[in-house]
Amino acid sequence: MRRLSPTRILVWLVLAAVAAAFVWAFMPKPLEVATAAVERGFLRITLDEEGQTRVRDRYVVSAPVDGKVLRIEHEPGDAVQARSTILARFRPSRPEFLNSRTRAEAQARVARSEAQVERARVDLDRAKAERDHAEMELARHEKLHAEGLTADNRLESARLRAVTARDAVRAAESAIVVAELELERARTSLIEAGAAGVDQEDVIILRSPITGVILQRLRESESVVPSGEPLIEVGDPEDLEIVSDMLSMDAVQIDPGDPVLIEQWGGETTLQGVVRQVEPFGFTKISALGVEEQRVNVIVDFEDPRAAWEALGDGYRVEIRVIVWEKDNALKAPSSSLFRNGDDWAVYVIDELSMARLREVQIGRRNALEAEVLAGLEQGDQVIAYPGDSIEDGMEVIAAGL
Repeated sequence: MRRLSPTRILVWLVLAAVAAAFVWAFMPKPLEVATAAVERGFLRITLDEEGQTRVRDRYVVSAPVDGKVLRIEHEPGDAVQARSTILARFRPSRPEFLNSRTRAEAQARVARSEAQVERARVDLDRAKAERDHAEMELARHEKLHAEGLTADNRLESARLRAVTARDAVRAAESAIVVAELELERARTSLIEAGAAGVDQEDVIILRSPITGVILQRLRESESVVPSGEPLIEVGDPEDLEIVSDMLSMDAVQIDPGDPVLIEQWGGETTLQGVVRQVEPFGFTKISALGVEEQRVNVIVDFEDPRAAWEALGDGYRVEIRVIVWEKDNALKAPSSSLFRNGDDWAVYVIDELSMARLREVQIGRRNALEAEVLAGLEQGDQVIAYPGDSIEDGMEVIAAGL
């Protein structure tokens, strides 16, 4: 046999190495992927939205008749006392003679105001009766709950009804004050020119209808104003609530009594709240992207004591998270691992041979981070956290945990 020269052997070795390198370069390599484990734990579904604080009951003090309001010295934030603090002094224009029609209209306004005062007193009596009943029901549910005979949600509902009933009494008491002030205003319209004890220098004193603070000073300098001109706005900052306009498709999932987490309000802690009302009407709002959206106001009450949120005032921005569902020991997977496979949900599961296997799953509730798994996965399964278009069923992968 012909002997191979060393040079020829070297050439063949080089060619073999190049061929091996070429084959290795074009062989499919395992794809490195981020993985996550399917596990059991607590799962919570919330609806998140921005909100704004507001004083629940606001009162605007207006000019009772045509005339001149004297300079208002009070500043926003000043404390006021019901029927005691003088908010403004008002000098009415010289009264005109009343013809028969004008006098009849003024007398009708007085009669109507008197009826409103009487109605406000009846509403107060009814509110007190409902409050007493709600407090009795709360005491009964607290006793049953202590004995383990009633559920937590029934106790929370009873507490909510009691709080609402107490607030209704306060609102009814304030309504009486407002109705009485309206009656005084109506009576001033019956003053005629030449009436005994009436001249152009008489001053009408406008007092605060409630105990609280001044929210806005709508008039400051002395000026002539028409009847009904708003002068100053007052409210009780301790009677604060949160209003958040949510998408109508989210609002239908919310019920009065749902717990609320209040965040990003400026403090270090998360405040607790409860949904008091989902308003029964919606409105159209243009989003930042110029899209028309149907929105519904959701009203939230604070659950924490006043000391926890006393730094908040009227019109402050907060973020709320309404808890609509939560479950302990739920089987859950990352929401990012799910994708649509036709009409079904699917994930890629990594088997014992480090192969990605397509598997259809059934999911229940989900939030932005996690989803409840009803079928198709078991605790401990490793899934690809962010499956891309490059991943296929049966592909070898290299797992890299999150």
